[in-house]
Amino acid sequence: MKLTQSLSRMQQTALKWRSEGIKIALVPTMGFLHEGHLSLMRHARRSVGRKGKVITSIYVNPTQFGPGEDYGRYPRDIRADKTRCREMGVDMLFLPDNASMYPSSSSGLPYSCFVKEKRLTSGMEGASRPTHFEGVTTVVAKLFLITQPHYSVFGAKDFQQARVIEKMTSDLNFPIQIIIAPTLREADGLAMSSRNKYLSKPERLQAPALWNAIQSARDSVKNANNGFIPVNQLRKKLIKQITQSADMEVDYIEFFDSETLVPVKKVSTTARMAVAARLGAVRLIDNASLDPASPY
Repeated sequence: MKLTQSLSRMQQTALKWRSEGIKIALVPTMGFLHEGHLSLMRHARRSVGRKGKVITSIYVNPTQFGPGEDYGRYPRDIRADKTRCREMGVDMLFLPDNASMYPSSSSGLPYSCFVKEKRLTSGMEGASRPTHFEGVTTVVAKLFLITQPHYSVFGAKDFQQARVIEKMTSDLNFPIQIIIAPTLREADGLAMSSRNKYLSKPERLQAPALWNAIQSARDSVKNANNGFIPVNQLRKKLIKQITQSADMEVDYIEFFDSETLVPVKKVSTTARMAVAARLGAVRLIDNASLDPASPY
């Protein structure tokens, strides 16, 4: 496995691979890698085959964190991350820093160019974290230009983010195929996340309440008259379920079309559910299709 912190070296290496007809797949991460991340690397390898190249980037991107969020304490373990990437057969580990990703100009002007998606970012995480997606789209666009991938893999756990990246890729004509891989879960249903490290033992026991609410929503829709339930009715039921089973403060529960992210008025198995809640100092998110047969 090769490793670089240099943007120019990474870009030159990727352009050389492309000139040789080698397929490239990128897995962008913020590190503190867990099995969910490793599954994305497996998808990346399948997309390019044995002769292709898999790049994993590790960069805790400051522009996607809002004021008072956990940028400074976001979990980091670069030594363990290097070991996991090597074991997964990653060809290049890219480790940029803030000074290279957001440099001032030669005249001293601060970095000032950002990418903004205006439609899919208006609700859910975009409403709760107003500056978040601008940071995400900007850093991913930069990573695409630096690593020159044919494919890039994102997890369905951050489903809105994945759809936003798909939209950006399409609208800005990046010649990249976006792959959305299924969410990996712990045995009790909790979606794997680097932030799960923050949970105390009592909180960890309560954390599956979000997945349990999704399961409950699936059951409710399955058993509903005519296959539909009014949104407000189901949302009220699930908020009560979550807050009675866990010491959580629900941020939002949304039901929406999986392709457009447009909210639905009546919930059926064709809809997707997303939920965010705070458990102590930890903010948890989860989502899934309300069709149990969906791959994600």
